[in-house]
Amino acid sequence: MRHRMMRESGGRHQKPVERLADRRVGPPADRSADQGEGRSEGRPDSRLADRLAGQEEFSRRTLAAADFPVYGVAAGPAPEGAALAAFETSAGELRWVEVRCGDWRSAAGPHLTVRTYRPGAERGERLPELEDLVEDERDRLYEQSGIDEGDGPGRVRALREWVTVDGEPHPVEVHEDRPVPGPGGAVADGSVPVWAGRLRVGGLTVTVCGRGVAPGAVELGSIGDFEGYLRGRTELLRDLAARRAGRVPVEERELPSAVGMEAHRELVAQTVAESAAIEAQVRVGRTPRLPRRLRGEAGAVRWEAAVRQQMRLATETREEAAAAVASMVNHLTRLARQTHWLIGTEEGAAAVEEVVRYTVFASEVASLPAQRAWEQLRREHPGGGGAGVWEEQRLAEQLWLSAWEQWRAARG
Repeated sequence: MRHRMMRESGGRHQKPVERLADRRVGPPADRSADQGEGRSEGRPDSRLADRLAGQEEFSRRTLAAADFPVYGVAAGPAPEGAALAAFETSAGELRWVEVRCGDWRSAAGPHLTVRTYRPGAERGERLPELEDLVEDERDRLYEQSGIDEGDGPGRVRALREWVTVDGEPHPVEVHEDRPVPGPGGAVADGSVPVWAGRLRVGGLTVTVCGRGVAPGAVELGSIGDFEGYLRGRTELLRDLAARRAGRVPVEERELPSAVGMEAHRELVAQTVAESAAIEAQVRVGRTPRLPRRLRGEAGAVRWEAAVRQQMRLATETREEAAAAVASMVNHLTRLARQTHWLIGTEEGAAAVEEVVRYTVFASEVASLPAQRAWEQLRREHPGGGGAGVWEEQRLAEQLWLSAWEQWRAARG
């Protein structure tokens, strides 16, 4: 039986069992407005205060019910700025609690994150790899401060260190990752190595992730009173809300005028690159994670520009245009996953151009049979219809791919 799991993180209840990787099938979320507290009609300050108070009380009740010790930083280079970062429950049972301390805005730190798992957690679910904890920390810095340290791995080394917990030293295996210069030849200003380690404390698994702090300088202790962490969390959320409150949602902005179908082409180029990056990570056994250079507001702006241009050129409503653009994006990202020729070839560029032209003008392009086969394929929804429905889906995909191969043969 699959239990519903709830993660409390960043002030929002996230979808059950949902992680960082996502595959786009529609318009991207505009991260500049995803915590748009302060933009509400009426009394935004009061509404924000009520929301934060409710979240703080919910967290207080959850942590009061914890039936296992939770660890935080007791002393060392970064004891200030303590805050509850996240927790997760499953079937009403608290699974883990994560706290943080230090300077959350700075790439140089010092900053530490400590997560405590309930006893036996490693038997019920595979715990995150240390490499993923490092990337989670870099994601956090990017999402909260806009600092991109590049996509790992960089220069990696494995260390064996000792971390003090309630006055007793505990051995810990550490994975350290140092950023390396990207294509431009530089890393983010002030970036330092990020490390993550896992240790066992009295039958519990505890993970620690840090920047600007040496692993051997970390001193942990069990948390007896969470009030300081709860207040720290509320202040952090209030700070983040204030930083985001002045940002205008992309749908309400004035964007540069698009020329022809260039907005469609730019959106396709980005989304196909995203899909290829995710597939490459899966092939080498890494956790699927969208490269940070492909995230953020730029994607939302490209999506909005394409939808507006679709509305203008195809004389469609916003809903119709958004559906057409989503179909175009999904068509080409799926084709990129299923073939070897779409990316970086002349015929791939021609296929993209025909899909774009068909999306905008419903043109009689040479690949018309493939366009119609795609429309049939996306109408198939094998969501519980049994083996027969899945077989129809498989045949529809084969017809679609065959239509594209026939198009290639005709071009040759």
